[in-house]
Amino acid sequence: MTSVHGFSRWSGTLGLCVIVAMVCPAAAEPRAVVELFTSQGCSSCPPADKIIGELAKDPSVIALSMPIDYWDYLGWKDTLADARFSARQKAYSQMRGDRDVYTPQVVVNGAAQVIGSDRASIDGAISDTKKAGVMSVPVSMTLDGKQITVSVATGHDSPTASHGEIWICAVSTAVPISIGRGENRGQQVTYHNVVRNLLKVGDWNGTAGSWSVPLENISRDGVDAAVVYLQDGNRDRPGAMLGAAFATLH
Repeated sequence: MTSVHGFSRWSGTLGLCVIVAMVCPAAAEPRAVVELFTSQGCSSCPPADKIIGELAKDPSVIALSMPIDYWDYLGWKDTLADARFSARQKAYSQMRGDRDVYTPQVVVNGAAQVIGSDRASIDGAISDTKKAGVMSVPVSMTLDGKQITVSVATGHDSPTASHGEIWICAVSTAVPISIGRGENRGQQVTYHNVVRNLLKVGDWNGTAGSWSVPLENISRDGVDAAVVYLQDGNRDRPGAMLGAAFATLH
């Protein structure tokens, strides 16, 4: 693995617990979605993983860990990695028009990328990405029996927020991992708000609407929270985050 300025660079090109009683929203209108692309095989990543844990305590920020799989060949197979996260990171790079695909990398509000271990840069990117349309659409989740209902408001507050895709993430809020080999061998690292599954809920056209997702479609052991986000563009061409909601499952 090559290291550039203290982080690792790659130059090549989800389940909810079914038995729940309620959905507890953490914040009605968060100001930022922070996605960390991380790896158990990257020695530069643990400081970034810790920062995500700190951000996860801020109710105005939705912090997500998305472990990638492209370092798996280096001697330790990441036990949380998902090829979809590697593809998402690359899609962001293509949308920005650069080749910045590395770990630890943070993408803020779908609009800016910074080194994941640089807290000051993350905070700066949160402020810098607060522009017209970004995180301006109210999004919420409710539990009704064995399904989650996602509600998205109109985009009338900003003419630039008029369409997007709605995705739901199944999240494990804290996952301790003992790493046996590779650059982090012998360490135990706790990963925070790990995305364990991703499911597209629907398409949004700027008007208010609701969508339902059967819990059994996204069920997985160890999941204790959910995140729904509304994002401009599509899976292959992700744009700015328009709105999001986080909820713990009890």
